[in-house]
Amino acid sequence: MKSSADRKAEREKQHDDQVDQNEQPLLAHLIAFRGCVLRSVLVVGLLFIPYLIFNGPIFEFVAKPVVEALTGDEEQREEGQKMIAVEPASPFLVPIKLALYLGLFTGMPYVLHQLWKFIAPGLYLKEKKFAIPLFASSVLLFYSGIVVAYFVVLPLVFKFFAYTTPDIVEYQPDINYYLSFMLKIFFAFGIVFEIPIVIFLLVVTGLIQAKTLSKARPYIIVGCFVVGMFLTPPDVISQIFLALPAWILFEVGLLLARMVRKKKSE
Repeated sequence: MKSSADRKAEREKQHDDQVDQNEQPLLAHLIAFRGCVLRSVLVVGLLFIPYLIFNGPIFEFVAKPVVEALTGDEEQREEGQKMIAVEPASPFLVPIKLALYLGLFTGMPYVLHQLWKFIAPGLYLKEKKFAIPLFASSVLLFYSGIVVAYFVVLPLVFKFFAYTTPDIVEYQPDINYYLSFMLKIFFAFGIVFEIPIVIFLLVVTGLIQAKTLSKARPYIIVGCFVVGMFLTPPDVISQIFLALPAWILFEVGLLLARMVRKKKSE
């Protein structure tokens, strides 16, 4: 009588053999990929519509960090402490751009699901078991980076900018430049929050040893500040706020990888 481990190994072998036999021509892969792309574009487009319809309240929420940095007094804010639009078409184009990016951000889980449906038939069973939590944690960490950037980093950055503005200068950011600045910060923090996944994969797959990463810690810390310099807008505060979480997330990823490697060795 076969044990549960033997039955499990047999099912895994049958699945992997079926994957090896299920080879398709390049044209079939291209057609399948085209379907995934079209469905993803359709979902992002459908999400874009309500964001565009309610662009006024949404932009007010998005601009809250900089507006509150201008003044925390609601009465003063109504008297003129507002953002400005330098370019003639900015009031029209910025809400469209914002709605498009929000549609993409919120539709990202579906886009990744479509990507998963495309590549899953070609994966072995062990690879599927490894990839599913990897995809889920990657999406969660990316959104966590955006949340931290909006609720923690942007308010502190704009309060610092407003505080250091000379008295002879009226600090009123342009809506287009603000949106570009905000999206860069969101993208940078979303990418940086993927560091634990990268470190985990490097160590668990054996591409690099945890001891090697530990010894390289001083260079990695410097690298975090260098990456912050390239990913964030050209100001020291944004770079510091990106570099410090990057270093902490590196330590978290290294700790998780060590725990998993230790558990496997046991």
